[in-house]
Amino acid sequence: MLDARDRVQARTVQGPEPEHLRMERTGTILRGREFEPVEGRVVIDDDDGRIEAIEETAVDSSAIILPAFVNAHTHIGDSIAKEAGGGLSLEELVAPPDGLKHRLLRAATQDELAAAMRRSLQFMQESGTAACLEFREGDVEGVETLERASAGLEIEPIAFGRGSIDAMRAGDGYGASGANDADFADEREATHEAGKPFAIHAGEVDASDIHPALDLEPDVLVHMVHPEPDHLERVADQEVPIVVCPRSNLVTDVGLSPYRELHERTTLALGTDNVMLNSPSMFREMEFLAKLSDLSATEILRMATVNGAEIVDREYGLVEPGYEARLLILDGDSHNLAGARDPVRAVVRRAGVDDVREVVFGPDGD
Repeated sequence: MLDARDRVQARTVQGPEPEHLRMERTGTILRGREFEPVEGRVVIDDDDGRIEAIEETAVDSSAIILPAFVNAHTHIGDSIAKEAGGGLSLEELVAPPDGLKHRLLRAATQDELAAAMRRSLQFMQESGTAACLEFREGDVEGVETLERASAGLEIEPIAFGRGSIDAMRAGDGYGASGANDADFADEREATHEAGKPFAIHAGEVDASDIHPALDLEPDVLVHMVHPEPDHLERVADQEVPIVVCPRSNLVTDVGLSPYRELHERTTLALGTDNVMLNSPSMFREMEFLAKLSDLSATEILRMATVNGAEIVDREYGLVEPGYEARLLILDGDSHNLAGARDPVRAVVRRAGVDDVREVVFGPDGD
């Protein structure tokens, strides 16, 4: 529930053009790529939903304002199988075509899948996620089911279709399982011709599929738990972004990525991976990574916001003029956050779903 002082403030702006409304959110703003904490207000143009200005001034608000999250790797079809398969290996859980999740997906109706996926999308939206980069099983029908599941929601599910070139065309890009499963050359060429991103899992179980994946010149690699020195050199040379999923890698017992070495060579983004194994909470993912790596809170917050947005050329992920106003507003006076000396560290290492006060998805402030 918003306090009155923190509710949206709509003001009429006089000028030569017809008058229009603008919205404001006040509090401690984590501004720009460095998330510099500044006290003031974020002004949002009501016509196009973009940030019009950031005004530094004294305000009577305990809110913490930051960009909404971009979950850079999800498999939300697994929402029908939460916590199934305890004790199974990664291959037994998710390997196509006969891993447990694929058997469960085949057994479910499209209505069941859409309903389960919608619940995960709603959770992400309510917990501050603006978009997710979804590896979408089920070919064209799978992409269409995702569209049904997200109808009417504010979160943007970005579909990396799988199974055929037609799935890529129906969606927003192509998401390959791994270079040891097929060569994916035709899919890569068609995706390039369509001007869409091509993403592929690599180096999750071992290093054997990393060079073949890099040979495809992908736009995104996912996991990279087991890179060797020559792989790291190629990643740097090709400047290919990498999405890491630490909680999933721990649960499946494949190991943890060399986060610092990867960060020094390329752009990193953060994803929650299989809903079967993990809740799609970016708060949990950030805290986990912060406490098992030497990456700074600022680096991790970039991984959870602007880095994922830039992978798919979205114009949100930062609180800066000109960016789309997809904002997460936390209660800085909650029992959990009150007294925090460093708001960026508090967001990354301490904040959670219960601290969410509001999520802004555009001019309506919904």
